[in-house]
Amino acid sequence: MNSNWPLSRELLIAILSDRVSDRFVCSLIWERLGYEQSKDLEKTFYAGPHTPLYWSERFLEAPEIIAKRQASVHLTRSIPKEYKQSLKMHLNFEGYRIGELFPRRTRRATAVNWLLAWVLSGEENLPDQGPLPLISETPVNPLKGHFGDPDIE
Repeated sequence: MNSNWPLSRELLIAILSDRVSDRFVCSLIWERLGYEQSKDLEKTFYAGPHTPLYWSERFLEAPEIIAKRQASVHLTRSIPKEYKQSLKMHLNFEGYRIGELFPRRTRRATAVNWLLAWVLSGEENLPDQGPLPLISETPVNPLKGHFGDPDIE
């Protein structure tokens, strides 16, 4: 399946560095899971014909993967075992420091790991650079995230 936003190492590192919104990170995953944006003025995504049953049966509406613990756990479980160490192996990511361990950040790492697994298990290449969304400063309050991000549960 083609995706609207191409992935690159530069983009994945921006996600790990908390430089893009949680909502944008979710949209990268939703489009790869086959969720489709509603046709009306809502910015809601719903399971489409290509959404795996594993997802559509639990989440008819695309879940806020970073804000909702249940969705993040589901995403973690959907990463094939052989790709669980992809952050370390492909991005040299050693993890966050103790002072940086917040649910938002660890869930972002899970999202990047899932995106890497998606790339590695398919036929898409992961270039070093590519298009980037608006890059923001790291949020002042890492518990809250970027402007417009949903509250963390």
